[in-house]
Amino acid sequence: MFTTRLRFLTAGESHGPSLTGILDGMPAGLRLDEATIARDLARRQQGFGAGGRMKIEHDHARLTGGVMAGLTTGGPIALSIENKDYANWATRDVAAMTVPRPGHADLTGAVKFGHRDLRLSLERASARETAMRVAIGAICRALLAEFGITIGGYVTRIGAVAVADEESPVDVDVLEARFATAMTNDVRCHDAATAARMHDAIAAVIRERDTLGGVVEVVALHLPAGLGSYTQWDRRLDARLAGALMSIHAVKGAEIGLGFAGSQRRGTTAHDAIELDEDDLVRSSNRAGGLEGGISNGSPIVVRAAIKPIATTLTPQRSVDLATGQPADTKYERSDFCQVPRAVPIAEAMVAIVLADALLEKLGGDSFEEIRPRLHALRQCRASHLPMDGTPWRFGYGL
Repeated sequence: MFTTRLRFLTAGESHGPSLTGILDGMPAGLRLDEATIARDLARRQQGFGAGGRMKIEHDHARLTGGVMAGLTTGGPIALSIENKDYANWATRDVAAMTVPRPGHADLTGAVKFGHRDLRLSLERASARETAMRVAIGAICRALLAEFGITIGGYVTRIGAVAVADEESPVDVDVLEARFATAMTNDVRCHDAATAARMHDAIAAVIRERDTLGGVVEVVALHLPAGLGSYTQWDRRLDARLAGALMSIHAVKGAEIGLGFAGSQRRGTTAHDAIELDEDDLVRSSNRAGGLEGGISNGSPIVVRAAIKPIATTLTPQRSVDLATGQPADTKYERSDFCQVPRAVPIAEAMVAIVLADALLEKLGGDSFEEIRPRLHALRQCRASHLPMDGTPWRFGYGL
């Protein structure tokens, strides 16, 4: 099994005292402070369709290890995020939860761990855990920024309302403009007209006591070619990105580049033609999403996550009371009506973690002093970097 350079763990419950995170493998010498992390945590709390929990929490990640005098030490980085809602739970008796919600980990968690109360599943399976992922992702984003790599995201679909674009542009300026526009509205969509319709769709679902899902697109710019590998299944960068996205709560599908839409095309219209621009090997399209054969090709990395509607609905759903064995309706647990706008920084965080890991795997080194010169020495998509003389050869294994 492939061992990653970066690894992280989170701990804590949705309504417990705090969330804890540890990020291991970060090189020494990265300038880091709590304000850098706070920006992404604030974005996670914003978005139309959020539930009442976001009015209680004011997430702040406290660095408790691995960062001294504002620089990473090379040791594990430890973080803690206080759950302010814990004060409302700390001294009260918690009512038994015995009716599992369809679509949640209530029932499956009880089957796996033998819980006598479904809340034991709920507390750890809750998307509250993603606050720590965003904090860890912010550290990885800071590392990538040291090498000129930026990550942004936006919403392309809420329910049936979607942006018409099928192919992501190659132009970096256009993509950066998308990032900026998405930050100007509360549904995080890069198209103003579509954003207004998405807002209306969420408003309608709130009135109707239901929930909506959607699609988030994340793009990484200026990533060098040659990250990842096709030599083993678990080294493929596309597989690692898809797995990271699929690990996010409520994500039920992941795409890269054209994704599922590409399966409807013929081969001559599904791929990116290669052209020579002086010494550079370039593409005028990015249907592959910046990845070919599990390896980055120098184009923007484009990934998408399909997010199902939240399973907790104000309108009850049919289930079974496990204490009585009788049919029962689900009981409402405070939740979002549409989590998709808030999922943008979460998806960005997971992409940042994977790409930072892949970059460190390629460059090696334990400090930024060692790593910085190695980036400039990487082979690039240039004809002069690929000396080929056309000489025939044999495998040489014998008969």
